[in-house]
Amino acid sequence: MTVMKRLSFIAALCVLPLTGLAEDKVKHVDAEKAAQLVAEGKVTVVDVRTEDEFKDGHIKGAANVDLLSKDFVRKLETVDKSKPVLVHCQAGGRSTRSLPKLEQAGFTEIYHLDGGMADWVKAGKPVEK
Repeated sequence: MTVMKRLSFIAALCVLPLTGLAEDKVKHVDAEKAAQLVAEGKVTVVDVRTEDEFKDGHIKGAANVDLLSKDFVRKLETVDKSKPVLVHCQAGGRSTRSLPKLEQAGFTEIYHLDGGMADWVKAGKPVEK
């Protein structure tokens, strides 16, 4: 076995055990699937936008936990971890950044609303003010 082949083989062995650890705990959903989960009462909705954005319109029953606040992780403690959570922001960027923090906070079943509130509104889903 050449040195390069041996190094490739060793690298592959090092990566294999990590694949189980890197399993994506997050289920990505569109507005239709998110609305279905909300309607069925299967998720707690966590809106990670600012308070002002939240006041402009949000999904009924959503908890507003601003990702940009200094105490974001502490505020997550008020959200029930035994129930699946649906997280979103305006377009998907902030909520994507929140995913590792949600996992670290102990959430085990996470749904991410891809496209965020913008796609929710575009799909004609109800907004509460």
